[in-house]
Amino acid sequence: MAGLGEYRRKRTAGRTPEPIPADDALPRGENDTFVIQEHHARALHWDVRLERDGVLVSWAVPKGLPTEPGDIRLAVHTEDHPMEYATFEGEIPRGEYGGGHMTIWDRGRYETLKWSDREVAVVFHGARARGRYTFFKGKSEKDWMVRRSEAAPEGWTPLPDTVEPMLATAGPLPPTQDDDLWAYEFKWDGVRGLARCEGGRLKLLSRLGNDITTHYPELRLMAEELGSTQVWLDGEIVVLDEGRPSFHALQKRMHTSDERAARRWAQELPATYIVFDLLHLDGHSTLSLPFSERRALLEALDLRGPRWLTSPSYPGEGAAVVEAAGERGLEGVVAKRLTSRYLPGRRSPDWIKIANIRALEVVVGGWRPGEGKRSDVFGSLMLGVPTDEGLRYVGQVGTGFSEEVLRVIMARLRDTERKKHPFCNDVPRDKAKGAHWVDPTMVGEVVFRNWTGDGKLRAPAWRGLRDDKRPEDVERWTPDAR
Repeated sequence: MAGLGEYRRKRTAGRTPEPIPADDALPRGENDTFVIQEHHARALHWDVRLERDGVLVSWAVPKGLPTEPGDIRLAVHTEDHPMEYATFEGEIPRGEYGGGHMTIWDRGRYETLKWSDREVAVVFHGARARGRYTFFKGKSEKDWMVRRSEAAPEGWTPLPDTVEPMLATAGPLPPTQDDDLWAYEFKWDGVRGLARCEGGRLKLLSRLGNDITTHYPELRLMAEELGSTQVWLDGEIVVLDEGRPSFHALQKRMHTSDERAARRWAQELPATYIVFDLLHLDGHSTLSLPFSERRALLEALDLRGPRWLTSPSYPGEGAAVVEAAGERGLEGVVAKRLTSRYLPGRRSPDWIKIANIRALEVVVGGWRPGEGKRSDVFGSLMLGVPTDEGLRYVGQVGTGFSEEVLRVIMARLRDTERKKHPFCNDVPRDKAKGAHWVDPTMVGEVVFRNWTGDGKLRAPAWRGLRDDKRPEDVERWTPDAR
């Protein structure tokens, strides 16, 4: 007969609010009650408990019950729990066994299809857990697995492994008479990040689809807070300096993939994830929904934590948002048509970026040697922008570099040298003299005052590398862009 000896041995009455029966006088039920508790302990997991002969037979499932039949998940068999635990919610004190916050995720009735020492097959009839599941023993006594033994609910779409971001086009503020057709958001000075959250686990992808989860360990808690919610989010990763995004500070985080270094930077220069769109939610793609509906679903998630928040959005207030962005020293504003669908990987006029400062993504095509203290690195970078004819030379930049960035870029330049310049137009002779040319693979960003009459950058300053972008991702330049 099952007993509660191990359960009691692991707990001390008075030190935990959990129910601790004094003896093994087990109540007899119908063997048809279940409870699933979301347990934010040292590692988030879901405790699945099935009534059997007066106790709750229990498994800890790290990622929660699977939603698709091909998804088999770990289910660690734990000690039997008393029937009183079926209603338990609360805070187990830190330092106690299972310390952390516990809530009831679902509870209800179940029916038994098979019950043996090696396999338990049941059908859940709960509000959230519904359908047939099989728990089966693995190699050891405690390590079991669980699978869904029937098709996913009708209309359920699995959470995609990857999603490409939708891109905005540069342009002016929509006309005042069309204000009610648009929502306006601040343009954050950071890098794009798409967040896949499932089973309390975070996977963070860059604009190029690279896994950057280890770069920002402080953002993993967001997925834990979302619990069992399956979701793809779109947003911007920023580092705040006195309340404003600092792309310069973010550079130190962007290029740090070593886990130990990333944890250190997370303390010194913590990143914040500003979420502005929702692409998939609990078995349903939202890509075809209009922006206004996606926005409502996003706001319903109430994403607000120590290092993440939902970007504010202001329908019909274009001029006021542009003015506020200027007063706060922000990069600009993004206007989003309320009826717009989300178009993965495409640049759309339904999203318009309106810049407060003149910033430009550029491709590095060469460099000129430095002098004095910079004699061992470059003095300036030769810059180009993509056009229909090829990479067009638009000038050079020699300011805005830290010592660390000079060394990083110099190492890359040496690895990509070539004999001829990569530009489709002529480089002035005085600029080309003594220059070194490189393959046009490195993308950066500059700010500048304006354009000269012959299409060159006036007073550019370096803002940073854009490793999240490839040369072909840089927006094509036209004379109208001046």
